[in-house]
Amino acid sequence: MMTRLVLATRNPGKIVEFRRILAEAGVPIDLVGLEAFPEIGEVAETGLTFAENALLKAHTVAKESGLPAIADDSGLCVDALNGMPGIFSARWSGGHGDDEANLRLLLAQLSDVPDDRRQAHFTCTAALALPTGEGRTVDGVMPGRIIREPRGTNGFGYDPIFVPDGESRTSGEMPAAEKDAISHRGISFRAMIPVIVEMVGPLS
Repeated sequence: MMTRLVLATRNPGKIVEFRRILAEAGVPIDLVGLEAFPEIGEVAETGLTFAENALLKAHTVAKESGLPAIADDSGLCVDALNGMPGIFSARWSGGHGDDEANLRLLLAQLSDVPDDRRQAHFTCTAALALPTGEGRTVDGVMPGRIIREPRGTNGFGYDPIFVPDGESRTSGEMPAAEKDAISHRGISFRAMIPVIVEMVGPLS
């Protein structure tokens, strides 16, 4: 019987992405999202770091589902803002998930920052938790810079104003497969593969 693992999200895009990464790595896992567990409510992200939030979600879902669980927390860290918005990226403008308002506020805060000082990076911490209480985290980072006006309609969040290092396109202008190959979430999810094999195995 194939090992089952819960990805602590109701975002179908994340589930598809991680299933693809598992398949490419040849790891036989039956991956399901939180839609398989409607009784599990939203987990409040009360941690002060990406790792704390990811572990909090993973441990909660592992305990309530009785299965190994993976969760992630990610955000944009801007050098000129001392690493902010960081863990507050999704609610930088006050409400949660208002991408347009968050993006506009960030651009306004950086309006006087010269082009050569607009370095930033996306960070993603993924956590694996077992029902026994064990847990582990891995990190992924995508460095780049913030431009002055949005470009592109792919992706979400701050993607239209973020240009990864070595690129002339924003994350919002890149096809999904190209972005996945260098993205903070793709890097952290791929780094999680050996951790799954070590902590969850044997896999069949």
